[in-house]
Amino acid sequence: MQRVGSRDTRPELVVRRALHAAGFRFRLHDRSLPGTPDIVLARWRTAIFVHGCFWHRHEGCRYSGMPKTRTDFWSMKFDRNVERDRANRKELQAAGWCVVEVWECEIKRRTFLEPLLSRIRSAGIEVQ
Repeated sequence: MQRVGSRDTRPELVVRRALHAAGFRFRLHDRSLPGTPDIVLARWRTAIFVHGCFWHRHEGCRYSGMPKTRTDFWSMKFDRNVERDRANRKELQAAGWCVVEVWECEIKRRTFLEPLLSRIRSAGIEVQ
């Protein structure tokens, strides 16, 4: 588990390339914001989290299975992750930020770009 990275993951790089190609410029991993969002569109106060389905427990996703051993440990760990995500999302929204979550399975199916851009547009951002 020590080798599992939290920055510059393959799904995150795919989303960053797609946003850049769509004309967006952004900051990465802004530690001044709750939860340290993966991508920050500061000009439009939008924080984007690229979540792994396994670690962040994407409901109904085939990638979010439970390990067969040490289920008590994993259950508590996953519950803490989900609760932390929820608290960070609420804190950002209370501060006036639009929060967008992109799931790993959406990126693998290549179905993330249009929903992502529509969520950004609904926050008042014009795509160039």
